[in-house]
Amino acid sequence: MSQPNKRSSSFTTPPPSPLSRSMKKAKSQAAATDEINNNNNKNGQQQQQHHKFESTDDRCVSMIQDSGGGVTSNLSRKKATLPQPPKKQLVIKLLKAKPTLPTNFEENTWAILKSAISAIFLKQPDPCDLEKLYQAVNDLCLHKMGGSLYRRIEKECEAHIVAVLQSLVGQSEDLVVFLSLVERCWQDFCDQMLMIRSIALYLDRTYVKQTPNGHSLWDMGLQLFRKHLCPASEVEHKIVFGLLRMIESERLGEAVDRTLLNHLLKMFTALGIYAESFEKPFVERTSEFYAAEGVKYMQQSDVPDYLKHVEVRLHEEHDRCLHYLDASTRKPLIATAERQLLERHISAILDKGFMMLMDGKRIEDLRRMYSLFPRVEALESLKQTLSSYIRRNGQSIVHDDEKDKDMVSSLLEFKSSVDTIWEESFSKNEAFGSTIKDAFGHLINVCENRPAELIAKFLDEKLRAGNKGTTEEELEGILDKVLVLFRFIQGKDVFEAFYKKDLAKRLLLGKSASIDAEKSMISKLKTECGSQFTNKLEGMFKDIELSKEINESFKQSSQARKKLPTGIEMSVHVLTTGYWPTYPPMDVRLPHELNIYQDIFKEFYLSKYSGRRLMWQNSLGHCVLKAEFPKGKKELAVSLFQAVVLMLFNDAEKLSFQDILEATRIEDKELRRTLQSLACGKVRVLQKIPKGRDVEDDDIFVFNDQFTTPLYRIKVNAIQMKETVEENTNTTERVFQDRQYQVDAAIVRIMKTRKVLSHTLLITELFQQLKFPIKPADLKKRIESLIEREYLERDKNNPQVYNYLA
Repeated sequence: MSQPNKRSSSFTTPPPSPLSRSMKKAKSQAAATDEINNNNNKNGQQQQQHHKFESTDDRCVSMIQDSGGGVTSNLSRKKATLPQPPKKQLVIKLLKAKPTLPTNFEENTWAILKSAISAIFLKQPDPCDLEKLYQAVNDLCLHKMGGSLYRRIEKECEAHIVAVLQSLVGQSEDLVVFLSLVERCWQDFCDQMLMIRSIALYLDRTYVKQTPNGHSLWDMGLQLFRKHLCPASEVEHKIVFGLLRMIESERLGEAVDRTLLNHLLKMFTALGIYAESFEKPFVERTSEFYAAEGVKYMQQSDVPDYLKHVEVRLHEEHDRCLHYLDASTRKPLIATAERQLLERHISAILDKGFMMLMDGKRIEDLRRMYSLFPRVEALESLKQTLSSYIRRNGQSIVHDDEKDKDMVSSLLEFKSSVDTIWEESFSKNEAFGSTIKDAFGHLINVCENRPAELIAKFLDEKLRAGNKGTTEEELEGILDKVLVLFRFIQGKDVFEAFYKKDLAKRLLLGKSASIDAEKSMISKLKTECGSQFTNKLEGMFKDIELSKEINESFKQSSQARKKLPTGIEMSVHVLTTGYWPTYPPMDVRLPHELNIYQDIFKEFYLSKYSGRRLMWQNSLGHCVLKAEFPKGKKELAVSLFQAVVLMLFNDAEKLSFQDILEATRIEDKELRRTLQSLACGKVRVLQKIPKGRDVEDDDIFVFNDQFTTPLYRIKVNAIQMKETVEENTNTTERVFQDRQYQVDAAIVRIMKTRKVLSHTLLITELFQQLKFPIKPADLKKRIESLIEREYLERDKNNPQVYNYLA
């Protein structure tokens, strides 16, 4: 394009960019073409010349010059567009003649490849270059001869495999040597197939992938090996038999070549015959081996050693799975060993060794048993055996009447032993914990009320003063342990009755080892059973505290300062009848000084608390007497009855049993026990004539002026302070009486709600509501009692149905 005359245009443009220059010719051609087209389409119009100028900005200046020589300028602002390159057409020219393959191309090329394959199988060097071999395969594939090549290679491999397997027939009788030969053949085969596959890689990537259901050269080689190994039963069976023999030798403690086993079993896996040809007979052989071994070891060894052997065997089998067996074999193999070594012998293991392990506190062996039994789902059997063991051994403790004194201690020791085993051997398994609780619950209540009574007495022994060598922490620990047994007691009212009776003696006689320990025990019982259970026990402590205040107030009163006889000090406990045990009143003729003291205190108390009634419980009193013996002065700690008897000897040297009975008016049996404690015990303040352990009606008692005990303060044990059969019977009867009231209340409560109820359903609901054991016959008696008192009536149509009478 030519530049316009400068004189006819005042517009200039910057030089074109490199891109514009490079496309200048193409643009000119395009513009010229457009112009020709326009001239053809517009007849009669004046020919115009269209000039374009390109610049680096987006401005385009167009100048049109007509044929008359006039110049018209037009400036327009628009987007610059790059010119489109001309379209090029690709023209393919066919050759005049089709190229032809050389004569015998396929045969000659295959001959080269066959020579190389034969050299590989024969382990000989091949003179042909590998690159030439690759190119030969490529050429055959490119000329659509891949299928033929694949079949030729397959035929060569098959011939070689047949020859190799045939060469193994009749080889060495030594199984290890034979298996080594098989391993070498397999390794050679794998190496050879990998080499052939690498040469014919292009065949794998083209023909095989394009062929439906086609197999790679490697898979083809495995199929051929499997195809000719299975018919060669002699070889296959000999391999399997050799493998089984090697594994059995290893189980018997011999060293074997694990690498050889690993390679041969991987061969079976690669060929796809592992499960059927090896795993199935292997598991069967394992079952036979451990079945025989389990029976043998159970007869020859004890349970701990047998469990150790089982643990070792299972670990060995797991180790085999890691080193040379296929992973799929682990589950059936371990299951077979567990079934033959454990499951078949569970009963024998438990019957033969569980009690021995429990008695010997064999923590480690029991832990091993607990870890092995879940493998064969035998934990339920272990739980049942544990429950039977606890019940059987516990009953020997509970039913031994000769060891009642040690029953609670033995139970605590037994419970502690079982708990330790539960924690350390049974991993605090909740199901086992529930089994232990149920077994001990049955054990504690198998004798109904006796364990409850003995637990209360055990606590009395521990909370009494004189438990030397027991720290407060140890005492607190003992209380916690006893509380565990207390939780199992169904008849807690029996425990409460005996505990309250013993607590009363400890508080009244000042025999508590620690008031803090006493209150701690009450707090524990309150937490377990609620405030209603401990209401009376707490009231007893309140009475003791209040009595101290009353005594202090009495000593400061005018009655005490003016009227009390000299030489006597007395402390009085004022007890609330509802809180304390019921004590039978015992008459006694007190010395004149004591009667005066009681009358003065009674006057003071009633003046302070009007409307109340005092009743003296002489059987609970205790005194300290100052006595003068020829050998020196002594202080005697005695009961009130003992003090009354001894004070008679201030005015007489010799008294008969009848004289003492008339003077004191103490009940006959109580007086005999009192005289027996003074004249027949370890501390003999009196002498009995004639000598003997029992007190008879015609016995004579004399003051012992030869009393020579070196101690100054002497405790004379009072027999009446010890529990007697009568006291036990009375306490039990009071419990039963209270239970009758509870049963009656429960029956009325149920019938008031239900109105009409059959005998069976009523008994069932009573068992659910009552918190103590009771016999159906006793319940029937209470129902009959309520019918007689017209709380209930029998239905007229059915005597087994009761109606509530509002």
